[in-house]
Amino acid sequence: MQKFTTHSGIAAPLRMMNVDTDIIIPKQFLRTIKRTGLGVHAFNDIRYNEDGSDKEDFVLNKEPYRQASILITGENFGCGSSREHAPWALADMGIRVVIAPSFADIFFNNSFKNGMLPIALPQEQVDQLMNEAEENPGTPIEIDLEKQTITRGNKFSFPFEIDPFRKHCLLNGLDDIGLTLQKGKEISTFEDQDKQKRSWLY
Repeated sequence: MQKFTTHSGIAAPLRMMNVDTDIIIPKQFLRTIKRTGLGVHAFNDIRYNEDGSDKEDFVLNKEPYRQASILITGENFGCGSSREHAPWALADMGIRVVIAPSFADIFFNNSFKNGMLPIALPQEQVDQLMNEAEENPGTPIEIDLEKQTITRGNKFSFPFEIDPFRKHCLLNGLDDIGLTLQKGKEISTFEDQDKQKRSWLY
């Protein structure tokens, strides 16, 4: 998993509440178990017309938000079903950070496991970031995970909270497999001892 230390990027304001996982990646695109190739289908139903052309009023179809790597949105983001394809799709389209007043628990947890940083902020601060992204669309926002700050140039800086264990995993690029491999020596020792005790299993 890619490490997350600091990130600077364009923020796209998605003024929607209760964006569920079926909006993020509709069910017809869940046939794959690959984490790549889903980005083009992210937000499919609100992003494209029936003929496949872009909907001009969808924020991620506008410049410079097409290059956005930070998404600022409304409360309860990622609600609905527990599909892990939702963070896969966002990550594949280049989103590294999602900022919202609140998240659905399963989406929130899945994001960390896929190298994305979901940040919950008070509504007032989300509104300020949203307004700033609309009024100055090309100006990047910087996220510093080590310092736990969101900074917009010299205008303002907000602190954010994050669980220490999740922070450690992101800073070191550790997903569930990576965490297990950290215990590789202990696992090998156990296997060697177990082979001697229960050779019939091997």
